[in-house]
Amino acid sequence: MSQKILVVDDELNITDVCKKYLEREGYQVIVASNGEEAIEKWQKEHPDLIVLDLMMPRKNGWEVCQQIRDTDDVPVIMLTARGEEMDRLFGLTIGADDYLTKPFSPRELVLRIKSIFRRVNKGNNSSALPENKLIYNSLAINAETRTATVRGKLIELTVKEFDLLWLLASHPDQVFSRNHLLNQIWGVDYFGDTTTVTVHIRKLREKIEEIPSQPKYIKTVWGIGYKFEGRDN
Repeated sequence: MSQKILVVDDELNITDVCKKYLEREGYQVIVASNGEEAIEKWQKEHPDLIVLDLMMPRKNGWEVCQQIRDTDDVPVIMLTARGEEMDRLFGLTIGADDYLTKPFSPRELVLRIKSIFRRVNKGNNSSALPENKLIYNSLAINAETRTATVRGKLIELTVKEFDLLWLLASHPDQVFSRNHLLNQIWGVDYFGDTTTVTVHIRKLREKIEEIPSQPKYIKTVWGIGYKFEGRDN
């Protein structure tokens, strides 16, 4: 069965063009014209990927993405006409996997979708991790269930947040550059830049660190990247 893509935009010409190009590539395409309809289609159709416009009536793209991320890790490509740094950073912060600035090439959209699906399939087919559980003080990470707890409390992590945490925690004291983390977690064919890593590290710290501005686990190595520190119980 072909993969299903939900395209959300209030501009009919954009949804028409996207639908045409994506169906030509063999994807099933569902279309929504506003945020409320996007939520309805997402709940009903369970798409494999969502292309989501930022500025829409009823619910904007940020609100839609946040609601979806509460329960679903479906990949999201966000469309924005603004192209401003803060919009891009906020989109990544709330869980968008990639972004495109309007006007964009439909061919580029197809390439980015294929890139995301390759990364997802690679992750699904990856071999078993050498160890299933890691414990550092009050932080416990379980690779088998893909869960993390802090002082016994379950922490909600996105797919990429967990992958990033596991990579760092399973290699304590090893320094990773931002480019290395980007290639390892998002893949060498990812179109974004290392800002993605910075945003995800900040979100991870907010979730697992007692004082995010003074991290105990994920340390910044200035001029290089990050490393994980912690003592086994």
